Amino acid sequence: MREFLAPMVVGKDIENAAQVFSVMKAVRGHRMAKAAIENALWDAEAIQKREPLWKLLGGTTREIQCGVSIGIQDSVEQLLDKIAIELAAGYRRIKVKVKPGWDVNVLERIRSRWPEIVLSCDANSAYTLDEVEHLRKFDRFKLLMIEQPLWNDDVYYHARLQKELRTAICLDESIRHARDAAAAVETGACRIVNIKVGRVSGFSEARKVHDVCQNNNIPVWCGGMLESGVGRAHNIALSTLQNFRLPGDVSASKRYWKEDIIEPEVKVSPQGTIAVSDKPGTGYGIREDLIEKLTVRKETIAGQ
Repeated sequence: MREFLAPMVVGKDIENAAQVFSVMKAVRGHRMAKAAIENALWDAEAIQKREPLWKLLGGTTREIQCGVSIGIQDSVEQLLDKIAIELAAGYRRIKVKVKPGWDVNVLERIRSRWPEIVLSCDANSAYTLDEVEHLRKFDRFKLLMIEQPLWNDDVYYHARLQKELRTAICLDESIRHARDAAAAVETGACRIVNIKVGRVSGFSEARKVHDVCQNNNIPVWCGGMLESGVGRAHNIALSTLQNFRLPGDVSASKRYWKEDIIEPEVKVSPQGTIAVSDKPGTGYGIREDLIEKLTVRKETIAGQ
């Protein structure tokens, strides 16, 4: 961002935020750095136009559904306790991490206690195609999806695996841009897609991925990446697009932070939803005093 991307943008005459993607196209990869710059400009454009960011993006939903992701715990009992806490808080979908040795037995325990909750699992590329017989055992748990069971850069083998499973595969890391989404749809590699705005270089490409999936009746949801309130507000705005039909990982600030850097903090209703603000931009203010207190270094970036 300091050496290449920001100098490409600073001082340039840019008509709208959607143009920034092409301005930075000379740099390959570095998708999260690009997203940071592009999303900041989307927010700035929305504020300049006195329009909510979600409306500028083309969103339609005034309230988004929320789910949670729960990592591998020290014991199954500890995991069950955490699930109970999140269900009591109103969250509409529980996602648990799985890996070989922490999967079928764990899902059995969850389902025996909560037979009807919306449950999914995330494998984070923990399996290979050689384990298809084992992965078939997941079918009996009525899962919403199994997320990214195979290699993080793969589409082809996921297509082969999806043919063997009744459970829907959701692709996450494999979807870097709209072309990946189109390839996944055409090959039948998944039935659900997780869109992380940082993973796909920003809002412009996220909308393209959304549209590819919508045009092929593949539902999407918004994944989280341990964002502060700034990124969380962007996730809320993105989640208002029409095809975000499944609860995402956009949870309350308090799940991760003792004190967030935005105001108001993101709150989830007892019904497991977040109301979308009509204020210009994200609808959340930056706590500049807190950021100043936490800052250890500053840099000013000039244009080329």
